[in-house]
Amino acid sequence: MGAKESLEALRLEAERLRAELDYHNWRYYVLDDPVIPDGAYDRLMRRLERIEAAHPELRTPDSPTQRVGAPAAELRERPPVTHSVPMLSLENVTSREELEEWMGRVAEGLGAALPPLTVEYKFDGAAIEVVYERGVLVQASTRGDGTVGEDVTANVKTIKELPPVLALPPARTPARLELRGEVYMMKADFAALNAQAEAKGEKLFANPRNAAAGTLRQLDPRVTAARPLRAVLYGLGRGLGYQAIFSDVTEGTSSRKPKSAAGQKPSGGQAQFGYDMATGLGSLKAVDFADAVAGLVSP
Repeated sequence: MGAKESLEALRLEAERLRAELDYHNWRYYVLDDPVIPDGAYDRLMRRLERIEAAHPELRTPDSPTQRVGAPAAELRERPPVTHSVPMLSLENVTSREELEEWMGRVAEGLGAALPPLTVEYKFDGAAIEVVYERGVLVQASTRGDGTVGEDVTANVKTIKELPPVLALPPARTPARLELRGEVYMMKADFAALNAQAEAKGEKLFANPRNAAAGTLRQLDPRVTAARPLRAVLYGLGRGLGYQAIFSDVTEGTSSRKPKSAAGQKPSGGQAQFGYDMATGLGSLKAVDFADAVAGLVSP
């Protein structure tokens, strides 16, 4: 009887957590107006993850643990865009123990020793995918729920750091290239934007991430153009013929992503794109990895 009561209590708690997380996802992804800090949200999510991991029968298909962000039905009035390859979100850790658990899962999944790892700063902005066809920017979209996002092409074209046409010779211009990254706002630009809003008696943004996300999803691209958005692209989706772009920097490796040394400008194929690529802090031996980032993930 006690076990049944305990399971019933967990079922009710899981239902409450799912409802609460759905609400906060709506506030964060749809309204760009969160009402709790990231740490509080993470604690709710981790509690739900632990319950569902211990009792898989309590996991539901629509659980927040099974989704990346806001479902497509809740997106604003923009044409939907289906990603050819899902846009997944990053996991995070808040303690050394969680980091070591993640490292263990990676090694177990590979069935081998943990390989060298690269540490990179994360841009706290809004995830985007930018699609070039034969070198011309034809589409940009948000991550949405990871499978379906919303079209923000007109707004992304106002970001000066993203070239409308790739500066590549015809022989190295892919038929289709899907690039992924973040649209973000510098802290100084954010402060200036809020100062302008305050002077006009308008609502202030909570933080640079929300300002960037809200600006990216404006229905009027003129509003987007008037705000200081920036972009960094660091990942690849699906592409046709893109291997030729990176041949000079990836020859002899199996990596699809060009590599550059910490503190150096990207070289070869990267430089010809005309956009910033995230530069890592350098590869670290697995034995040193946890020590290297322990200070960054301490509570």
